Amino acid sequence: MPKITKSPIKKTPVKAKNVTTVTKKPSKVIKKISTTEIKVKAPIKISKTYIPKDTEKYMCDKHLSFFKIKLTEWKKELVKANNEALYHGSMDDNSVSADIVDQASSYTDKTVEMKAINRQIKLISKIDQALMRVKDKTFGFCAETAEPIGLKRLMARPVAHLCIAAQEKHENDEKVYADD
Repeated sequence: MPKITKSPIKKTPVKAKNVTTVTKKPSKVIKKISTTEIKVKAPIKISKTYIPKDTEKYMCDKHLSFFKIKLTEWKKELVKANNEALYHGSMDDNSVSADIVDQASSYTDKTVEMKAINRQIKLISKIDQALMRVKDKTFGFCAETAEPIGLKRLMARPVAHLCIAAQEKHENDEKVYADD
């Protein structure tokens, strides 16, 4: 079989009249970002006297901001009250009293106070859960049915996570299981 050899192709420069050659250096590409591409929401400012209205869109940014402030302030009050109760509870120690009736009374008072503190700690965790729902914008909607809970119910109980119908069903189920 005969060998085939490739001959090199010669490139000859072609001269043209009035042509200028521009060489570009590689440059960095900077993408301009328009203001429509960046969606940074400014914090919603509401007055201290603001109350959510039924005429506004349900769980709009104003509503969410209102409930976030309300829940945060409620949590601060509970934490402060718990800290004070725990501090003062540790200071009052009548258990070393000689009178047995005073010791029993002191024990009962401390038991009642600790139960109240435990209830408040549970409430603080519910407030934290509600704040998480505000953050992910599921606040105000039933956890079971995804129906709106309602502004009146949320004003009365901001940590509510069930609508009235789902809450009633839940309570009825509790009664049935409690009777068994």
